[in-house]
Amino acid sequence: MDSQTTILLVPGLGGPGPKHWQSRWQQSRPGCSFVRHINWNLPDYHAWLSGLDAAVRACPTPPILVAHSLGCALVAHWATHEGTSKAPTPNIQGALLVAPADVDSDLHTPPETKVFATMPMARLPFPATVVASTTDSYVDLQRAQVFATAWGAEFVNVGACGHINADSHLDDWDEGWRLLDDLVAPSEALSIA
Repeated sequence: MDSQTTILLVPGLGGPGPKHWQSRWQQSRPGCSFVRHINWNLPDYHAWLSGLDAAVRACPTPPILVAHSLGCALVAHWATHEGTSKAPTPNIQGALLVAPADVDSDLHTPPETKVFATMPMARLPFPATVVASTTDSYVDLQRAQVFATAWGAEFVNVGACGHINADSHLDDWDEGWRLLDDLVAPSEALSIA
């Protein structure tokens, strides 16, 4: 990935916190910035959708989206609804969708996330990789695989990593960065050819 690549980090409920790998990427990886002007503590379907749409449209080049947890549902809804603007949908290089919270499950997600139910199950209009853990309390591994299949995404099982968040002690989560590189490598190779 070159240093000109725009990487939009899309947190989940409550935001990432300073020890989350998304925060560490924002601090140490070129081109990474958070979607701004969203209250990550208060799930609001329309405000979050508008905030993501505005952030994507403000990017100088087609961005890569890196979403975590409830942020994955936000990206899926945004892609399904093609943003909230009447302007054409901007190009997205790809999306790394990490630990997608199962907003349809009362057993796995808190009531405030229900504003994002029902999870869209349409093919995403850009390349994507879904990353899941065998010990995630917010989504069963099989359900995450169902999302990946419906979205036309690659599926990666990273083993017993909990919710793939700060509590998972992943530090800079270099494995995630490699997965992001793998996701965009084919499109970069095509643009060079």
